[in-house]
Amino acid sequence: MEDNNDRPELSESEDKPTDQVIEVKEKETNYGKEIMHMLIYFVIVIISVLLIHQFVGQQIEVSGSSMESTLHNEDHLILEKVSYEIGSPKRYDIVVFRPYSDEKDTYYIKRVIGLPGETIQIVGSDIYIDGKLLNEDYGNNPIADGGIAKDPIILGRDEYFLLGDNRNNSKDSRDFSIGSVKRGAIIGRAWVRVWPFDKFGVLKHQ
Repeated sequence: MEDNNDRPELSESEDKPTDQVIEVKEKETNYGKEIMHMLIYFVIVIISVLLIHQFVGQQIEVSGSSMESTLHNEDHLILEKVSYEIGSPKRYDIVVFRPYSDEKDTYYIKRVIGLPGETIQIVGSDIYIDGKLLNEDYGNNPIADGGIAKDPIILGRDEYFLLGDNRNNSKDSRDFSIGSVKRGAIIGRAWVRVWPFDKFGVLKHQ
């Protein structure tokens, strides 16, 4: 006859290890979820930054004097891209563009003077659009050389005529190697100057 007193009984202390294992597993599971959430968060942040850089805006630095006296060498600007995703460049916009299709890392910054479909001609120091004198005061000096625009230039439906504000020290649409600029070559619009701080502000376009 079997004695029930010989059967081993589980004490409270022997139950605790099982509870501890469950607690450890729960902690590990929660810790894993936290890591996963952090990874997802960082992925979203990185993607957001890349999208903002690609489609919204980016910081650029001016190199050279072709846009003086509006912009100066080493000025830091915010390049805004959104308006050109939903619209087109306007006259007097300051734009950044690729002057040469085979040089993807070369960028120029100039001002839009002529719009698609217009006829541009520079006679002496005067700019004519469709035979009418353009009254603008962005140039820091009268034009000394009209370049290829001495003869009328008819812009295509996606072409723009760009000039630097430093009219006598700027390689722009008057130069044969650049000429009229395709819409697809224009990256965005220079929007705000952020450096130097004493000149911080939105740039004049109109």
